Amino acid sequence: MEYFKLHNGVEMPMLGMGISQIPSDTDGVGVVVNAINAGFRHFDTAEYYGNEDMLGEGIRKSSLPRQDIFVTTKVHNQAQTRPNGVQEAFEASLDKLGLDYIDLYLVHWPLPGYWIEAYKKLEEIYRSGKTRAIGVCNLKIHHLQELEKYCEILPMVNQYEHHPYLTQPEIREYYQQKGILITAYCPLGRGRLGLMDNPTIAEIARKHGKTPAQVILRWNMDLGVSAITKTVTPSRMAENFNIFDFNLDKTDIETINALNNNTRVIRDPDDPESYTGSVHL
Repeated sequence: MEYFKLHNGVEMPMLGMGISQIPSDTDGVGVVVNAINAGFRHFDTAEYYGNEDMLGEGIRKSSLPRQDIFVTTKVHNQAQTRPNGVQEAFEASLDKLGLDYIDLYLVHWPLPGYWIEAYKKLEEIYRSGKTRAIGVCNLKIHHLQELEKYCEILPMVNQYEHHPYLTQPEIREYYQQKGILITAYCPLGRGRLGLMDNPTIAEIARKHGKTPAQVILRWNMDLGVSAITKTVTPSRMAENFNIFDFNLDKTDIETINALNNNTRVIRDPDDPESYTGSVHL
């Protein structure tokens, strides 16, 4: 596993396992245990997913000590709108996870009119010591510029959609210059974009003796971007995790960068419809 040192000194595993939308007929606790056995040490959930309790149980069923597991969760939009809602949501997440602290707590979406105050509540929680790091999701450059007017602690992480068809280099470079880690969600396009069948990626995969999924995840790492993968299949977990024994060369990276066509799986954060319906990752 490779780690990134956040700007407050906390080390975060660069590859994580997301547990959103695990099918109801699946043994979710078993998925967590299998992921731990495959090598994963970072798990990403959210209040909105409704499965924080499942993740906590899976962690307790493993043989690893708590400090070896990095847990990310997020405060949902509805909590942002309620008086004291962020604090209540955080305490509820702790309770459901069955943990004494959370490693990384994020504002899930920049809900207009609420998200900056929500982030300021995260600063209070961070100062209390109950979370080791705080951050945001789905922020563009203008969001951070606005947040900087009010916050005292820069986000440690910004999690947003990032894959070869949506590279958003200006956002990535801007945040990296600030010392803020970018984490990619939907790094493989959720299987909807045909990334696994892209001939350019397939050729790079053959060159390195890897699969297209492994190449895409390695591309993220080599750009300094952490990534959240998702699968319930043990063999895919093992495949996704097996990316730490090679690197892409500069030509490979530039070739994949050139595949960008600004195709999204999830709505643009500047689209007002992003804050309605079930688009909250």
